[in-house]
Amino acid sequence: MKTFAYSVREYERPFLVEAVAPRHKLEVSKARLNVDTVHLAKNCDAISVFTSDDCSGVVLEKLHEIGVRFIALRSVGYDHVDINKASELGISVANVPEYSPYSVAEHAVAMLMSFNRKFILAQSRIRDHDFHLDGLTGFDVHGKTVGIIGTGKIGMAFARILNGFGTTILAYDPVVNPDAILLGVRYVSLEELLQKSDIVSVHCPLNEQTKYLLSNPQFAWIKKGCILINTSRGGIVKTVDLIEAIENGRLGGACLDVYENEKGLFFEDHSNTILEDKLYLRLSALDNVLITGHQAFLTCEALKGIAETTVLNLDYWQREAVSPNELTNISHIEIYLY
Repeated sequence: MKTFAYSVREYERPFLVEAVAPRHKLEVSKARLNVDTVHLAKNCDAISVFTSDDCSGVVLEKLHEIGVRFIALRSVGYDHVDINKASELGISVANVPEYSPYSVAEHAVAMLMSFNRKFILAQSRIRDHDFHLDGLTGFDVHGKTVGIIGTGKIGMAFARILNGFGTTILAYDPVVNPDAILLGVRYVSLEELLQKSDIVSVHCPLNEQTKYLLSNPQFAWIKKGCILINTSRGGIVKTVDLIEAIENGRLGGACLDVYENEKGLFFEDHSNTILEDKLYLRLSALDNVLITGHQAFLTCEALKGIAETTVLNLDYWQREAVSPNELTNISHIEIYLY
């Protein structure tokens, strides 16, 4: 099957080429999919896209016009795709429902520990031969209460790691995961979770139900000094309200691998340009905010898993079969699945 892959970065390319090229005619590009780059997929049966690509209704219509019938997502999330429009046009869309949940969960824990124990500040001082410890005091994670929003595969991987630290774990999810119960996780309302948790980690997808799930009303509930971790989707947290909660001392800080306006910002080198996103500049200027550029998924195991599932979806379509990972007429996404 002739396939054009958009937004392929150098770190991903060898994994994708090794998995797909032997079985399908593959062309890769760094270009992001949008109305101006649709033409690159002319004469292709399928395209493969990442979260930074634009799969809105307008773009899907143009893809349909040039004969594209299949879209293989290289991600779990698909909030960047108008699934209902794709279904209307007869375009099959399949995601990667799982690859390595440990990659994201471990990154969330790494961010927490880096933030808590002031690793970045300590490293900066050490390079200047400054070995004093003032301002580097952290806290024991052991004995703390951790709130997890979303107990799917990634949320559960995070829960197991934090359970090893000796924490009490609360969870909020409309679907109860039996594995969480066996681990001793207690399901509570979002309000109770925020009121009692010293650390809150977000592991749910972005959809109509979770858009701005955390904004001013929820930050009013949150335990003073709480640390918020978001390695899921930026739009789950209303950034302007997050900044206010940090500035007024309600939140102790935030560890963010995602940002609600990250499209066009993350995954690109802007070191020689002046950023015009004033909201991001305000966020990144805060001393008690740790940001990484949507890299939580970035492990060899995860990249291999993404590539292998991508080729699996293409294999099904080449046989004119339905992929088990296909998405149709989605109006919501179960948090449990994330």
